[in-house]
Amino acid sequence: MDGVKVWGVVARERLVEIARDMRRYPWMVEVSRQRPVGILNPYGAEAYVAKDGSEVCISLTPLKAYCALNGAVREARLELVHIRLEAYEDRLREVYRPKGLLAYAAAAREYVRMP
Repeated sequence: MDGVKVWGVVARERLVEIARDMRRYPWMVEVSRQRPVGILNPYGAEAYVAKDGSEVCISLTPLKAYCALNGAVREARLELVHIRLEAYEDRLREVYRPKGLLAYAAAAREYVRMP
């Protein structure tokens, strides 16, 4: 809780974005409660959603991500590479694809970083 107090002054907007995403996807709250992760920096947590809406992922550390697909949450290694920016409503959003051999798979999804 002390980390939230310290970062609350500096990164208020980022903490509000994280809270909004966690309200939208309640399983993210359970994942962050069950796994011992010391988030000292609110910019370290990132959330991604597949462009088709079939999968949502939260990355609490650079090496681990937790993804929900069809109601099941699983741990995954999410290695993404930025491919382009696209206009969405009144903002630009970043589009990512899996890195390496997964990028060439027929089922490779494009992910969008949630604000």
